[in-house]
Amino acid sequence: MIVSASTSQSLAAALAAALDEPLAPVAAERFPDGEFRASIPEFGAPGAASAGAAAGTADRRATEGGAIDGGVLAGRRAVVVCATTTAEAHVEALQLQDAAREAGASEVLTVVPYFGYARQDRAFEPGQPVSARAMARALSAGTDRAIIVTPHEPAVAEFFEVSCAVVDAAPRLAAALPALDDPLFLAPDSGARGLADTVRAAHGAGTVDHFEKTRRSGSEVDLVPHEVGVEGRDAVLVDDIVATGGTMAEAARVLDDRGAASVRAACVHPVLAGAARTRLAAAGVEAVYATDTVERVESVVSAAPVVADALRDE
Repeated sequence: MIVSASTSQSLAAALAAALDEPLAPVAAERFPDGEFRASIPEFGAPGAASAGAAAGTADRRATEGGAIDGGVLAGRRAVVVCATTTAEAHVEALQLQDAAREAGASEVLTVVPYFGYARQDRAFEPGQPVSARAMARALSAGTDRAIIVTPHEPAVAEFFEVSCAVVDAAPRLAAALPALDDPLFLAPDSGARGLADTVRAAHGAGTVDHFEKTRRSGSEVDLVPHEVGVEGRDAVLVDDIVATGGTMAEAARVLDDRGAASVRAACVHPVLAGAARTRLAAAGVEAVYATDTVERVESVVSAAPVVADALRDE
């Protein structure tokens, strides 16, 4: 049964459809002191979210003494789906893991479409935490296994204290793109070139390049494509995350200055914080295409197929 956090409702619904599994009812409430609680009530209970084509209330078995043995998830595998986009989302994930156990789940799997704090994967100065490790340990305590989607650093999977599979949703981005004649897929740096290669391979046409920084002086740096000319070509900027949009906007301006016919952006995780959309539009980005690992207007393709494949293998 699929258990959806508030941050991953569209993805959870798509995942339930892909696996032909019901969605568990989920209720959320906030207390006067600001505390939050997510729970998994019985189907039809007050506050329970609609479960769509759910299979119905799980059997409630009474023990010899008359106490309830199990709940709506009794004897079932629970798949908690929660993008940890905020600190509160991390708390919600932990609560839903625990609620699944309380509702009688025989097994808990946790899908983290967007793993927040993943970029804090080391202590950059003495006394700093390795936040990705701390979050992974916390999530590990309530789950039997975990799945994360296209993390910024795949090595963060090793921070989990349970088996953690990494799946890549980047190929899904190709399905979102319009018909383009010989497009140029560009990564913002050499480290992200593999993502651009992946999207280009899934698209089936075009070439791949990445940007490099060329220093003009002690304080001035030019961002330039590494190998390929861009004049007259449709360019697609590819990265795993677009957060503030600063890097993408800078790259888009370079492409526009060099005569690109069009500039689009594609990313797995559309965080798009603050004025990111305005920044990208001002730089000439015509459209942003993304998956639903972070649910935004730009989430035009779902990561559900690749997550479903991983869950079928479990």
